[in-house]
Amino acid sequence: MLLSVGGAALGAAALYGAAQIVAPMMLALVLTIAVLPIGAAARRHRWPGWLATLAMLVSSYAILVVLIVGSALCMVKLAGILPTYASKATDLTDQVQNWLESTGLNNSSSEKALQQIDPSKVTALLERILSGVLGGFGDIFVLVTLMFFFVSAVAGFAPRMRALARSKPELTLSLARFVNATQRYLVVTALFGAIVAVLDTGALWLLGVPLPLVWGFFSFLTNFIPNIGFVIGVIPPALLALLDSGWQSMLIVILVYCVLNVTIQTFIQPRYVGATVGLSAEVTFLSLVVWTFLLGALGALLAVPMTLLMRALFIDSDRRANWVEPLITTKVDPEDEPGPGPNDRARRAAPAT
Repeated sequence: MLLSVGGAALGAAALYGAAQIVAPMMLALVLTIAVLPIGAAARRHRWPGWLATLAMLVSSYAILVVLIVGSALCMVKLAGILPTYASKATDLTDQVQNWLESTGLNNSSSEKALQQIDPSKVTALLERILSGVLGGFGDIFVLVTLMFFFVSAVAGFAPRMRALARSKPELTLSLARFVNATQRYLVVTALFGAIVAVLDTGALWLLGVPLPLVWGFFSFLTNFIPNIGFVIGVIPPALLALLDSGWQSMLIVILVYCVLNVTIQTFIQPRYVGATVGLSAEVTFLSLVVWTFLLGALGALLAVPMTLLMRALFIDSDRRANWVEPLITTKVDPEDEPGPGPNDRARRAAPAT
Protein backbone atom coordinates (compact mmCIF):
# COMPACT_ATOMS: atom_id res chain seq x y z
CA MET A 1 0.00 0.00 0.00
CA LEU A 2 2.83 2.40 0.87
CA LEU A 3 4.55 1.64 -2.43
CA SER A 4 1.29 2.28 -4.30
CA VAL A 5 0.71 5.60 -2.54
CA GLY A 6 4.32 6.64 -3.12
CA GLY A 7 4.14 5.67 -6.79
CA ALA A 8 0.87 7.57 -7.20
CA ALA A 9 2.40 10.66 -5.58
CA LEU A 10 5.43 10.52 -7.88
CA GLY A 11 3.20 10.01 -10.91
CA ALA A 12 0.99 12.93 -9.92
CA ALA A 13 4.04 15.15 -9.45
CA ALA A 14 5.30 14.14 -12.90
CA LEU A 15 1.91 14.88 -14.48
CA TYR A 16 1.77 18.24 -12.72
CA GLY A 17 5.17 19.18 -14.05
CA ALA A 18 4.38 18.00 -17.58
CA ALA A 19 0.80 19.35 -17.71
CA GLN A 20 1.51 21.53 -20.74
CA ILE A 21 2.45 18.41 -22.69
CA VAL A 22 0.12 15.81 -21.17
CA ALA A 23 -3.10 17.87 -21.40
CA PRO A 24 -2.90 18.62 -25.17
CA MET A 25 -1.78 15.04 -25.82
CA MET A 26 -4.76 13.64 -23.89
CA LEU A 27 -7.13 16.03 -25.65
CA ALA A 28 -5.80 14.88 -29.01
CA LEU A 29 -6.25 11.25 -27.94
CA VAL A 30 -9.84 11.82 -26.78
CA LEU A 31 -10.73 13.62 -30.02
CA THR A 32 -9.19 10.77 -32.00
CA ILE A 33 -11.24 8.24 -30.03
CA ALA A 34 -14.36 10.35 -30.65
CA VAL A 35 -13.99 10.09 -34.44
CA LEU A 36 -13.10 6.38 -34.58
CA PRO A 37 -16.71 5.41 -35.45
CA ILE A 38 -16.50 7.69 -38.51
CA GLY A 39 -13.51 5.76 -39.82
CA ALA A 40 -15.15 2.44 -39.03
CA ALA A 41 -18.31 3.48 -40.90
CA ALA A 42 -16.23 4.63 -43.87
CA ARG A 43 -14.41 1.30 -44.02
CA ARG A 44 -17.68 -0.62 -43.81
CA HIS A 45 -18.83 1.32 -46.87
CA ARG A 46 -15.54 0.34 -48.57
CA TRP A 47 -14.09 3.81 -48.75
CA PRO A 48 -10.39 3.99 -49.60
CA GLY A 49 -8.14 4.05 -46.56
CA TRP A 50 -6.88 7.55 -47.24
CA LEU A 51 -10.43 8.88 -47.57
CA ALA A 52 -11.51 7.31 -44.28
CA THR A 53 -8.48 8.86 -42.56
CA LEU A 54 -9.25 12.23 -44.13
CA ALA A 55 -12.87 12.07 -42.93
CA MET A 56 -11.68 11.33 -39.39
CA LEU A 57 -9.12 14.11 -39.52
CA VAL A 58 -11.61 16.70 -40.76
CA SER A 59 -14.15 15.65 -38.11
CA SER A 60 -11.61 15.87 -35.28
CA TYR A 61 -10.46 19.31 -36.42
CA ALA A 62 -14.09 20.45 -36.66
CA ILE A 63 -14.69 19.41 -33.04
CA LEU A 64 -11.55 21.27 -31.97
CA VAL A 65 -12.66 24.41 -33.81
CA VAL A 66 -16.06 24.26 -32.11
CA LEU A 67 -14.41 23.97 -28.69
CA ILE A 68 -11.97 26.83 -29.19
CA VAL A 69 -14.14 29.20 -31.21
CA GLY A 70 -17.21 28.47 -29.10
CA SER A 71 -15.42 29.21 -25.82
CA ALA A 72 -13.88 32.39 -27.25
CA LEU A 73 -17.19 33.54 -28.75
CA CYS A 74 -19.05 33.27 -25.46
CA MET A 75 -16.45 35.34 -23.62
CA VAL A 76 -16.14 37.90 -26.41
CA LYS A 77 -19.92 38.38 -26.57
CA LEU A 78 -20.12 38.92 -22.83
CA ALA A 79 -17.13 41.28 -22.81
CA GLY A 80 -18.65 43.25 -25.69
CA ILE A 81 -22.09 43.72 -24.18
CA LEU A 82 -21.10 44.54 -20.59
CA PRO A 83 -19.89 48.13 -21.26
CA THR A 84 -23.39 49.04 -22.50
CA TYR A 85 -24.67 48.46 -18.95
CA ALA A 86 -22.23 50.85 -17.26
CA SER A 87 -24.96 53.24 -16.09
CA LYS A 88 -27.17 50.42 -14.79
CA ALA A 89 -24.22 48.95 -12.92
CA THR A 90 -23.72 52.31 -11.24
CA ASP A 91 -27.41 52.48 -10.29
CA LEU A 92 -27.29 48.97 -8.83
CA THR A 93 -24.20 49.86 -6.84
CA ASP A 94 -25.95 52.94 -5.44
CA GLN A 95 -29.01 50.87 -4.53
CA VAL A 96 -26.91 48.34 -2.66
CA GLN A 97 -25.02 51.08 -0.88
CA ASN A 98 -28.27 52.81 0.18
CA TRP A 99 -29.66 49.49 1.42
CA LEU A 100 -26.51 48.87 3.47
CA GLU A 101 -26.80 52.34 4.97
CA SER A 102 -30.42 51.75 5.87
CA THR A 103 -29.54 48.53 7.67
CA GLY A 104 -26.50 50.01 9.39
CA LEU A 105 -24.07 47.65 7.64
CA ASN A 106 -22.34 50.24 5.49
CA ASN A 107 -18.70 50.89 6.27
CA SER A 108 -15.57 51.95 4.46
CA SER A 109 -14.64 48.42 3.40
CA SER A 110 -18.05 47.62 1.90
CA GLU A 111 -18.14 50.99 0.16
CA LYS A 112 -14.71 50.38 -1.31
CA ALA A 113 -15.76 46.93 -2.47
CA LEU A 114 -18.86 48.31 -4.18
CA GLN A 115 -16.79 50.90 -5.98
CA GLN A 116 -14.83 48.08 -7.59
CA ILE A 117 -17.96 46.81 -9.38
CA ASP A 118 -17.45 48.27 -12.81
CA PRO A 119 -18.34 46.64 -16.16
CA SER A 120 -15.04 47.80 -17.61
CA LYS A 121 -13.17 45.99 -14.85
CA VAL A 122 -15.33 42.91 -15.34
CA THR A 123 -14.52 43.10 -19.05
CA ALA A 124 -10.81 43.15 -18.27
CA LEU A 125 -11.30 40.15 -16.00
CA LEU A 126 -13.14 38.30 -18.77
CA GLU A 127 -10.30 39.03 -21.16
CA ARG A 128 -7.89 37.42 -18.71
CA ILE A 129 -10.24 34.46 -18.32
CA LEU A 130 -10.46 34.14 -22.12
CA SER A 131 -6.69 34.12 -22.34
CA GLY A 132 -6.59 31.40 -19.71
CA VAL A 133 -9.22 29.32 -21.48
CA LEU A 134 -7.45 29.56 -24.82
CA GLY A 135 -4.15 28.91 -23.13
CA GLY A 136 -5.67 25.80 -21.59
CA PHE A 137 -5.84 24.26 -25.03
CA GLY A 138 -2.07 24.51 -25.17
CA ASP A 139 -0.05 25.27 -28.22
CA ILE A 140 -2.56 24.96 -31.08
CA PHE A 141 0.15 23.94 -33.49
CA VAL A 142 1.27 21.09 -31.20
CA LEU A 143 -2.32 19.98 -30.67
CA VAL A 144 -3.13 20.01 -34.40
CA THR A 145 0.07 18.08 -35.14
CA LEU A 146 -0.66 15.49 -32.46
CA MET A 147 -4.15 14.95 -33.83
CA PHE A 148 -2.77 14.50 -37.33
CA PHE A 149 -0.37 11.77 -36.23
CA PHE A 150 -2.89 10.08 -33.93
CA VAL A 151 -5.57 9.90 -36.60
CA SER A 152 -3.07 8.80 -39.24
CA ALA A 153 -1.88 5.98 -36.98
CA VAL A 154 -5.37 4.54 -36.50
CA ALA A 155 -5.19 2.45 -39.68
CA GLY A 156 -2.14 0.56 -38.43
CA PHE A 157 -3.23 0.30 -34.82
CA ALA A 158 -5.21 -2.95 -35.10
CA PRO A 159 -2.17 -5.14 -35.97
CA ARG A 160 -0.26 -3.63 -33.06
CA MET A 161 -3.10 -4.43 -30.65
CA ARG A 162 -3.21 -8.02 -31.93
CA ALA A 163 0.52 -8.31 -31.33
CA LEU A 164 0.12 -6.84 -27.83
CA ALA A 165 -2.73 -9.25 -27.09
CA ARG A 166 -0.37 -12.21 -27.49
CA SER A 167 1.84 -11.04 -24.63
CA LYS A 168 -0.51 -8.83 -22.58
CA PRO A 169 -4.10 -9.99 -23.17
CA GLU A 170 -5.53 -8.33 -20.05
CA LEU A 171 -3.94 -4.98 -20.91
CA THR A 172 -5.26 -5.20 -24.47
CA LEU A 173 -8.77 -5.92 -23.21
CA SER A 174 -8.65 -3.07 -20.67
CA LEU A 175 -7.50 -0.60 -23.34
CA ALA A 176 -10.34 -1.68 -25.62
CA ARG A 177 -12.77 -1.11 -22.75
CA PHE A 178 -11.25 2.33 -22.21
CA VAL A 179 -11.87 3.28 -25.84
CA ASN A 180 -15.46 2.02 -25.76
CA ALA A 181 -16.20 3.68 -22.42
CA THR A 182 -14.76 6.99 -23.61
CA GLN A 183 -16.88 6.92 -26.75
CA ARG A 184 -20.02 6.16 -24.77
CA TYR A 185 -19.21 8.90 -22.27
CA LEU A 186 -18.77 11.49 -25.02
CA VAL A 187 -22.03 10.47 -26.71
CA VAL A 188 -24.08 10.51 -23.48
CA THR A 189 -22.57 13.80 -22.31
CA ALA A 190 -23.13 15.45 -25.70
CA LEU A 191 -26.74 14.21 -25.76
CA PHE A 192 -27.54 15.59 -22.32
CA GLY A 193 -25.63 18.76 -23.15
CA ALA A 194 -27.83 19.29 -26.20
CA ILE A 195 -30.96 18.78 -24.09
CA VAL A 196 -29.73 21.26 -21.48
CA ALA A 197 -28.74 23.77 -24.18
CA VAL A 198 -32.19 23.68 -25.81
CA LEU A 199 -34.01 24.06 -22.49
CA ASP A 200 -31.74 26.87 -21.28
CA THR A 201 -32.00 28.73 -24.59
CA GLY A 202 -35.80 28.56 -24.51
CA ALA A 203 -35.97 29.68 -20.88
CA LEU A 204 -33.58 32.59 -21.40
CA TRP A 205 -35.47 33.68 -24.52
CA LEU A 206 -38.76 33.67 -22.60
CA LEU A 207 -37.16 35.65 -19.77
CA GLY A 208 -35.76 38.23 -22.19
CA VAL A 209 -32.10 37.68 -21.28
CA PRO A 210 -29.75 39.03 -23.99
CA LEU A 211 -27.95 36.52 -26.25
CA PRO A 212 -29.92 33.39 -25.28
CA LEU A 213 -28.39 31.29 -28.09
CA VAL A 214 -24.87 32.10 -26.91
CA TRP A 215 -25.60 31.06 -23.32
CA GLY A 216 -27.41 27.95 -24.47
CA PHE A 217 -24.31 26.93 -26.38
CA PHE A 218 -22.21 27.83 -23.34
CA SER A 219 -24.35 25.43 -21.29
CA PHE A 220 -23.58 22.72 -23.84
CA LEU A 221 -19.84 23.30 -23.47
CA THR A 222 -19.87 23.43 -19.68
CA ASN A 223 -21.88 20.20 -19.55
CA PHE A 224 -18.61 18.37 -20.27
CA ILE A 225 -17.32 19.58 -16.89
CA PRO A 226 -18.65 17.01 -14.39
CA ASN A 227 -20.86 18.06 -11.49
CA ILE A 228 -20.09 21.82 -11.45
CA GLY A 229 -20.53 22.68 -15.11
CA PHE A 230 -23.94 24.27 -14.57
CA VAL A 231 -22.46 26.62 -11.93
CA ILE A 232 -20.05 27.99 -14.53
CA GLY A 233 -22.77 28.10 -17.17
CA VAL A 234 -25.20 30.18 -15.11
CA ILE A 235 -22.79 33.04 -14.33
CA PRO A 236 -22.96 34.99 -17.66
CA PRO A 237 -26.78 34.88 -18.13
CA ALA A 238 -27.39 35.66 -14.45
CA LEU A 239 -25.05 38.64 -14.65
CA LEU A 240 -26.74 39.96 -17.79
CA ALA A 241 -30.18 39.42 -16.26
CA LEU A 242 -29.09 41.47 -13.25
CA LEU A 243 -27.80 44.33 -15.37
CA ASP A 244 -30.66 44.24 -17.85
CA SER A 245 -33.72 43.71 -15.64
CA GLY A 246 -32.67 43.79 -12.00
CA TRP A 247 -32.39 41.42 -9.06
CA GLN A 248 -35.69 39.66 -9.67
CA SER A 249 -34.69 38.60 -13.18
CA MET A 250 -31.31 37.35 -11.95
CA LEU A 251 -32.93 35.26 -9.24
CA ILE A 252 -35.39 33.80 -11.75
CA VAL A 253 -32.52 32.83 -14.08
CA ILE A 254 -30.67 31.16 -11.21
CA LEU A 255 -33.86 29.37 -10.14
CA VAL A 256 -34.55 28.16 -13.70
CA TYR A 257 -30.98 26.88 -14.06
CA CYS A 258 -31.22 25.13 -10.72
CA VAL A 259 -34.46 23.43 -11.69
CA LEU A 260 -33.37 22.44 -15.21
CA ASN A 261 -29.64 21.97 -14.99
CA VAL A 262 -29.36 20.57 -11.49
CA THR A 263 -32.15 18.09 -12.19
CA ILE A 264 -30.57 16.92 -15.43
CA GLN A 265 -26.85 17.29 -14.71
CA THR A 266 -26.84 16.28 -11.04
CA PHE A 267 -29.58 13.65 -10.72
CA ILE A 268 -30.32 12.23 -14.18
CA GLN A 269 -27.10 12.49 -16.18
CA PRO A 270 -24.75 10.96 -13.55
CA ARG A 271 -26.89 7.83 -13.45
CA TYR A 272 -26.54 7.33 -17.19
CA VAL A 273 -22.88 8.34 -17.25
CA GLY A 274 -22.11 6.08 -14.30
CA ALA A 275 -23.88 3.16 -15.93
CA THR A 276 -22.05 3.93 -19.17
CA VAL A 277 -18.48 4.25 -17.91
CA GLY A 278 -18.66 2.38 -14.60
CA LEU A 279 -17.60 5.24 -12.33
CA SER A 280 -19.57 6.33 -9.28
CA ALA A 281 -20.68 9.94 -8.85
CA GLU A 282 -18.26 10.57 -5.99
CA VAL A 283 -15.32 9.21 -7.99
CA THR A 284 -16.33 11.44 -10.90
CA PHE A 285 -16.31 14.50 -8.65
CA LEU A 286 -12.95 13.56 -7.12
CA SER A 287 -11.53 13.06 -10.60
CA LEU A 288 -12.67 16.58 -11.49
CA VAL A 289 -10.81 18.02 -8.49
CA VAL A 290 -7.65 15.97 -9.01
CA TRP A 291 -7.27 16.41 -12.77
CA THR A 292 -8.10 20.11 -12.67
CA PHE A 293 -5.33 20.56 -10.11
CA LEU A 294 -2.84 18.46 -12.09
CA LEU A 295 -3.63 19.53 -15.68
CA GLY A 296 -5.25 22.93 -15.31
CA ALA A 297 -8.30 24.07 -17.30
CA LEU A 298 -8.21 21.11 -19.68
CA GLY A 299 -8.18 18.76 -16.70
CA ALA A 300 -11.79 19.72 -15.98
CA LEU A 301 -12.84 18.67 -19.49
CA LEU A 302 -10.69 15.54 -19.47
CA ALA A 303 -11.44 14.41 -15.91
CA VAL A 304 -13.52 11.35 -16.80
CA PRO A 305 -11.39 10.16 -19.77
CA MET A 306 -8.22 10.53 -17.69
CA THR A 307 -9.75 8.50 -14.86
CA LEU A 308 -10.87 5.83 -17.33
CA LEU A 309 -7.34 5.67 -18.74
CA MET A 310 -5.80 5.30 -15.27
CA ARG A 311 -8.32 2.58 -14.50
CA ALA A 312 -7.48 0.74 -17.72
CA LEU A 313 -3.72 0.91 -17.12
CA PHE A 314 -3.52 0.16 -13.40
CA ILE A 315 -6.72 -1.61 -12.31
CA ASP A 316 -8.45 -3.48 -15.13
CA SER A 317 -5.17 -4.77 -16.58
CA ASP A 318 -3.97 -6.31 -13.30
CA ARG A 319 -5.96 -8.95 -11.45
CA ARG A 320 -4.17 -8.07 -8.20
CA ALA A 321 -5.81 -4.63 -8.33
CA ASN A 322 -9.37 -5.93 -8.82
CA TRP A 323 -10.12 -5.21 -5.17
CA VAL A 324 -10.26 -1.49 -6.07
CA GLU A 325 -13.13 -1.91 -8.54
CA PRO A 326 -15.98 -2.14 -5.96
CA LEU A 327 -14.75 1.16 -4.47
CA ILE A 328 -15.02 3.15 -7.72
CA THR A 329 -17.79 1.51 -9.71
CA THR A 330 -21.48 2.41 -9.65
CA LYS A 331 -22.86 -1.00 -8.77
CA VAL A 332 -21.44 -4.10 -7.14
CA ASP A 333 -22.51 -7.47 -8.45
CA PRO A 334 -24.24 -9.36 -5.61
CA GLU A 335 -22.33 -12.46 -6.68
CA ASP A 336 -19.09 -10.60 -5.90
CA GLU A 337 -20.20 -9.70 -2.37
CA PRO A 338 -18.71 -11.82 0.40
CA GLY A 339 -20.92 -14.61 1.62
CA PRO A 340 -21.92 -15.21 5.23
CA GLY A 341 -19.15 -16.31 7.54
CA PRO A 342 -19.28 -19.42 9.75
CA ASN A 343 -20.51 -17.43 12.74
CA ASP A 344 -23.37 -15.94 10.67
CA ARG A 345 -24.40 -19.41 9.46
CA ALA A 346 -24.29 -20.72 13.03
CA ARG A 347 -26.50 -17.92 14.31
CA ARG A 348 -28.99 -18.51 11.49
CA ALA A 349 -29.10 -22.24 12.23
CA ALA A 350 -29.58 -21.73 15.98
CA PRO A 351 -33.20 -22.04 17.14
CA ALA A 352 -34.95 -18.87 18.28
CA THR A 353 -35.46 -18.55 22.01
